[in-house]
Amino acid sequence: MNNEPRITLVGAGPGDADLITLKGIKALKTADVVLYDALANEELLEFAPAHAEKIYVGKRSGDHSYSQDAVNKLLVDYAINYGHVVRLKGGDPFVFGRGYEELDYAAAHNIPAQVIPGVSSSISVPGLQHIPVTHRGLSESFWVVTGTTSSGNISNDVYEAARSRATIVVLMGIHKLAEIVEIFKKEDKHKLPVAIIQNGSTAQEKLAIGVVDTIVEIAKKDEITSPAIIVFGEVVALHPLFQSRRKLYDAVTRK
Repeated sequence: MNNEPRITLVGAGPGDADLITLKGIKALKTADVVLYDALANEELLEFAPAHAEKIYVGKRSGDHSYSQDAVNKLLVDYAINYGHVVRLKGGDPFVFGRGYEELDYAAAHNIPAQVIPGVSSSISVPGLQHIPVTHRGLSESFWVVTGTTSSGNISNDVYEAARSRATIVVLMGIHKLAEIVEIFKKEDKHKLPVAIIQNGSTAQEKLAIGVVDTIVEIAKKDEITSPAIIVFGEVVALHPLFQSRRKLYDAVTRK
């Protein structure tokens, strides 16, 4: 095969296949190989040519089918042997997607690479629920933090974020929910509205809404699990479900 080796990192968006960019689809249509993550909608593989190799590489909480080092090597090996490799990554490649590590590895092996940004779940998933991450009079900024670091611990940035008045969006934090909530309680934010959105933008989407004092119990009752994002902030109170339950939340937090 005489195809020139090249790599394209493509953000697949938050889950709904329609939320990939047109440029991302154009890249898929010219792929010789697609390496895709668990959080990338498999419907998108239909845009790749029939001859293209489609290889699942995992990369999800509790599902690490391939280490990052292995993925890096696959990218380069397939590019050299097949030509155009599309690395299809959930959300945006540079928002906790380790995209730069793959870009850097490609550069070290003199493989041309480009990045096609994706719609990040950190903004789009709350937005689809009519929860803005910023809103005049409520939130002037937002933080996007990881709930769990590579060492398995809660990021120190969560402690810093909990002290701010910003909207806090926590990715990969659902399994640490109880611990994260305690951090907000220590900042005396018992009544701060919280939303958890599982499988955002997909037909399997689930929503749990409460306040810091109640969200752990609500999430357990609603059987919320990963993949999910957690949103802390006054902007969550704009959601109709929160509005309808406001008296209940106030009663609980006054106890």
